[in-house]
Amino acid sequence: MKNKIYITVLTIVSLLNWSCTDLEEERLDESEFGGQAEKISGAIAPAYGQISSTFFITNYYGLQLISADEAILPFRGGVDWFDGGKYMSAHTHNMTPTNDMVTTSWNALTKNISRTLAAIEVLAPLSEEGSIEATGALHEMIALRAYLNMLLLDSWGIVLKKDSSTELSVVLRGQEAIDYIESEFLAVVDVINTDRGSGRMTQSAVWGFLARLHLNAPVYRDPYGTPNFTAEDMNKAIEYSDNVINSGLYSLSPEYFELFNDENRGNAELIFALDQRGVLEEEHSRWAYWSISKSMFPRPEHPSADGTDGPAITTSFYQTWVDAYEGVDPAEADSRFYQRNTLVPDAQLADLAGRTPLLETETENSFYCIAPEDFEMDRGILRGMQWGARKGDDGTFITCEDGTVKIYPIPLTKGNGPARDIGYVNHVLDIDFSIPGSLHDTGYRSAKYQFSRTSPDGNDFSSVDLVLMRLAEIYLIRAEAKLRNGDNGSALADVNLVRTSRTARPDQTPAALAAVDLDILFRERGFELYWEGFRRTDQIRFGKYEDSWSEKTDSDPNNRLFPIPQSAVDGASGIDGFLVQNQGY
Repeated sequence: MKNKIYITVLTIVSLLNWSCTDLEEERLDESEFGGQAEKISGAIAPAYGQISSTFFITNYYGLQLISADEAILPFRGGVDWFDGGKYMSAHTHNMTPTNDMVTTSWNALTKNISRTLAAIEVLAPLSEEGSIEATGALHEMIALRAYLNMLLLDSWGIVLKKDSSTELSVVLRGQEAIDYIESEFLAVVDVINTDRGSGRMTQSAVWGFLARLHLNAPVYRDPYGTPNFTAEDMNKAIEYSDNVINSGLYSLSPEYFELFNDENRGNAELIFALDQRGVLEEEHSRWAYWSISKSMFPRPEHPSADGTDGPAITTSFYQTWVDAYEGVDPAEADSRFYQRNTLVPDAQLADLAGRTPLLETETENSFYCIAPEDFEMDRGILRGMQWGARKGDDGTFITCEDGTVKIYPIPLTKGNGPARDIGYVNHVLDIDFSIPGSLHDTGYRSAKYQFSRTSPDGNDFSSVDLVLMRLAEIYLIRAEAKLRNGDNGSALADVNLVRTSRTARPDQTPAALAAVDLDILFRERGFELYWEGFRRTDQIRFGKYEDSWSEKTDSDPNNRLFPIPQSAVDGASGIDGFLVQNQGY
């Protein structure tokens, strides 16, 4: 059996040439590695590049999103997104070890860990020979391995410790797993680079991950029980957060949605991100297009750019915004909720009474004209009627006399349901697994990420970096740690600093809060970090993962961790006690 495991490892290592040359084109500047540039960049490029597969929408990222209370993905109209029921079972916490979403997430993440090990095995001898460049790259790979193992610990409750590809991994759980991850970070935190930018592991990123580790350590020690938030853990979270904040390298972005735009690589709030330069086939606008309507064409200069009618905001998560602002539309009260970019020039255009897209009821007041490259869809949480370009019977966009495109209310042309071809895309709040509740227009949508303007077709080769850590999260980590230590005043100051920093649209800048407690802080993390993959972990830490929402009524604490894929358990079945299935599965 051990021989089979070694062969598997070697097979994974052999995949390292999967598209290194493409990745190195811009992401890694070989000039920084001196005479051993090709060997060093060739070692670390696959490890960084695999992150795109790890955070693929239907892999690790989607697993975090759909299992939490912020997103739901039903069997759309009985025709889309069933996929064996994996999304519905993830949302209702009824997953089994054969769930494909679990398996693909595990495989992508463990392959990513294997690639960091392969890079370390190349870089360590070069470092020992005195190569400064190799030593710097080695530090990055050690930090990246620790981060990836922390993702594994967060979702499956285990860490895979492995220092040589010829050895069998050691499976760690609980405090041993925490200690190992911490030791990896601490081994490099004082010597790793400080200036590589958000697309690479830096000292600030390591500090931030140490802060995140200590905030969640009480859950990782006892994933099925009630977390014990010790002062020691919280003080460490505060200490490492202080290091990031006091470094002076980062600042909060006045415009919230610029964090998720083209050119966000230069945004001073980003600490760690998946660097997308449009050089890898897997660098898509998936985080942008997964949720929005299939009838939406967000880049009229590219006829193939569209949405997928994937997950929507749950009614319960939306209600947290409504409850917080007590009768005031969240779009007016909080700039993080919504940004209007589709500027309908005349109120008459928004009056759709008596009109349908296929009847002879549309006039010159039914549309406005704009250059294709100037159109920008609305961002944030999309509700109600949506506006965008419309295609004619010939498959091309309908244009005005000057060649600009006509922007109409979007006709519902995709999926099944009574409104298809005779109604508009008009997102309603209620969404569930019933037939009417799962139609293609149900559910408010998340459009947090911009469709990349540098993409050759709108969907592929995006240049919008995927945000994995930013300064606002660090402030909220510090606020929570202080609050759990009893320092409510300092916690409130940190929360309000984040809330009131979004000043680019002052009429929608959230007002400062008068007080904060754990429920309000949980709510604020939801407002600031929604659709970024934090919600499941937050719900577990705040004791809310066993609550009910939309179609989910399960309250079994065993479901806080995902099942280890059956294929992984079977693969290790010849080694007694090596990979034990998580309890409850």
